[in-house]
Amino acid sequence: MSESSAAATPVQDERVKEISGFRKALIRPELGSIVGVVAVFTFFILTAADSGMFNSQGIMNWSTVSAQFMIIAVGACMLMIAGEFDLSVGSMIGFAGMSIAIFSVTLAWPVWLAICLTFALCVAIGALNGYIVIKTGLPSFIVTLAALFILRGLTIYFPQAIERRTIIGGIDDAAAGDWLAPLFGGEIFQGFFVWLADNGLIATFERGTRAGEPVVDGIPMLIVWAIGLVIFGHVLLTRTRYGNWIFASGGDARAARYVGVPVSRVKFSMFMFTAFCACVFATCQVMEFGSAGADRGLLKEFEAIIAVVIGGALLTGGYGSVIGAALGALIFGVVQQGLFFAGVESSLFRVFLGVILLFAVILNTAVRRVITGER
Repeated sequence: MSESSAAATPVQDERVKEISGFRKALIRPELGSIVGVVAVFTFFILTAADSGMFNSQGIMNWSTVSAQFMIIAVGACMLMIAGEFDLSVGSMIGFAGMSIAIFSVTLAWPVWLAICLTFALCVAIGALNGYIVIKTGLPSFIVTLAALFILRGLTIYFPQAIERRTIIGGIDDAAAGDWLAPLFGGEIFQGFFVWLADNGLIATFERGTRAGEPVVDGIPMLIVWAIGLVIFGHVLLTRTRYGNWIFASGGDARAARYVGVPVSRVKFSMFMFTAFCACVFATCQVMEFGSAGADRGLLKEFEAIIAVVIGGALLTGGYGSVIGAALGALIFGVVQQGLFFAGVESSLFRVFLGVILLFAVILNTAVRRVITGER
């Protein structure tokens, strides 16, 4: 063989292992959630298709519930990939909603100002959580667990001290004519849905003051926010250098620091982003219901983490997918509403959460062993 042909022949580095196509598919974070989505939809198509679950109203119901999970799952996913947890998300939702209610109804401030101040307050609390975790070295589990109780206590105390009640209504009246409120409580593509109804593609109301109008007015901004945050998180993680820093910070923080990754800054920003997502959820919720309650957001932090785990993220950090977390949230929404349509006792939803969490952790552990070559 000539020297030129020998030089043109690629030499396989013995330190690099070839990965088969099956192995590449197996280590994709979204694999488990994709299988779960297919299984869940198949089950309810067979058991609840005749109950209206897949007509326009049914689809909108479980899509809206899924979007709620999706918004907080995006923040929880990115923070978990960075190697941290935030157990204060549920309390943050209740706190943010109550803050908007007190600012706009009790203090009679403009709703846009109440929303902006609440976002600033929540992001600042997220930053404080991150600062304490980074500066003290305490586990984020402990720090945010403390924040969970503090925020929930304040959420109950302030409305009782000011209004002598734990539910404050009237937000919808205060938001009438506000320029920012529709960004969280409005709907889009209303004309399109009217066209669908006029052409008999979706159902209309048959009686009452809304006779002839479509049963689905449009796509709620809650769903728009969910899709937007999923796209943002996916692009950030997979298409930017900052996304690489997030994975590196959760995978091996010490090694990441050695190669110049600003680990502290990355984790700090992810705590703030998680708080931002919780505030988006809360704002959409109070605009939808027109009220705020001290018990809002209860257990949402655990549901967000379960959605992320179902989506393939490792509890140890450094591995996961926003798309997987979104699919995990979709599974939640479909199952929660599907049990109702199928006539199954709704309390079994919690049983489902426990079973699927256990299954997801076992699957993710097996995936981690495939990635690391452990046995």
